[in-house]
Amino acid sequence: MQKNMVRFLSTDTIRSTSNSIRRMELTPWDLNLLLQEHVQGGLLFHLKPQPSQEQDAHHLPKNDVIDHLKASLSRTLDIFYPLAGRLVMIENDDKTASFFVDCNNLGVQFVHAVADGVTVADILDPIYVPQIVESFFLMNRVLNYESTNSKPLLSVQVTVLVDGFFIGCSLNHAVADGASFWHFFNTWSEISRGSYDVKSTPLPIFERSFFDGIIDFPLHIPNPYKENVERVVHPPLQQRYFHFPKEKIAELKAKANAEMNTDKISSLQALLGYFWLSITRSRRLNDDQEVQYLIAVGVRQRMHPPLPNQYFGNAAQVGMATSTVGDLIQHGHGWAAWHINNMLASKIKEEQRKFLVDWSKNPRMVKFSGMRSTKLLTGNSPRFNVYGNDFGWGRPVAVRNGVSLKFEGNLMVFPGKEEGSIDFEACLLPETLDAMAKDAEFMQAITL
Repeated sequence: MQKNMVRFLSTDTIRSTSNSIRRMELTPWDLNLLLQEHVQGGLLFHLKPQPSQEQDAHHLPKNDVIDHLKASLSRTLDIFYPLAGRLVMIENDDKTASFFVDCNNLGVQFVHAVADGVTVADILDPIYVPQIVESFFLMNRVLNYESTNSKPLLSVQVTVLVDGFFIGCSLNHAVADGASFWHFFNTWSEISRGSYDVKSTPLPIFERSFFDGIIDFPLHIPNPYKENVERVVHPPLQQRYFHFPKEKIAELKAKANAEMNTDKISSLQALLGYFWLSITRSRRLNDDQEVQYLIAVGVRQRMHPPLPNQYFGNAAQVGMATSTVGDLIQHGHGWAAWHINNMLASKIKEEQRKFLVDWSKNPRMVKFSGMRSTKLLTGNSPRFNVYGNDFGWGRPVAVRNGVSLKFEGNLMVFPGKEEGSIDFEACLLPETLDAMAKDAEFMQAITL
């Protein structure tokens, strides 16, 4: 058997233990993403072998992990019941379409797979993310609207390795953002290990009454099946994780603030500016070219009144900082971080309500046409609870993403394993990543 081959052993449909006839409406933040790909995120777990137990590539020691995960997932769907439903499209008389989630409990796809001969070290040790990780996820490159009626909103693949396992989740991005994705993951892991407490992990809120007077549900939007959606042909890309320990982050933050004679630049902004500067240098662009840094900004707390943190759905907008290559490189790290700080500070509460109203009147879904080598985009958050996801066999040793939403210039940010540390997954051209590795100024803050 060839190493690095992933084989499916079984496919099941996991349902909530109770049926529902409810529906969940979709907002402009949700519908805007119908032409985008799924959210994919997963966790790698290492299992130390138990000498007293026999084990093979199909079974894990100590417990029947697969059956346990299926049972705990079903109980989690009692709480996150829309995820067991389906995305429904209705064609309106005015030739538009309307979408909502039918909470019909048709279930979540659950695949038990095995990666023959693959160890945890095979995933962790290479400098660049090995291609086999793409095989740990379902729904690769599927656009959100393509799941209408038939495909599950959530697909889970548990891949057994020689000495561990990987839980990969693919979630329709028109239904939820990163905050809701990790809220689900956190709840599932707590239920799995028998420590779920609604006080520590509050229930998700599916209510849409927050938008009364702003949105008239269901919205009428262009039919995505009649849109000209071009499939992007991506150039050969590589992904690398960069780890910033707490001490280095503090140094970069202090340096950026000192350069701009301020104390307003946050740790994350200092890191974003650091990446923007290094990647721009490494791309070997002309001084007069314009470069843009797009950053997904969570807006739950930027609404007036604020949305609760446990609001389930999408609640994010993209802000953009711009500069010329010459200005960015000449002014340096502190200036780049301060530029990002000013852009984020300009995202006022009134702007969020205006977006919802304007989009409802003139809906235009984001069409992804690829990223030019002058752009970066950062999503996710170092505030998400990633490494606290213990399903009963210990905490994860790494987080990895699937191939969906991977494009040149994509930077995903995660909390690091150690408290206060931060990790970035950079998806870039091989020559750009190679140039960054040779950038001594950039690499001095990285822990390998």
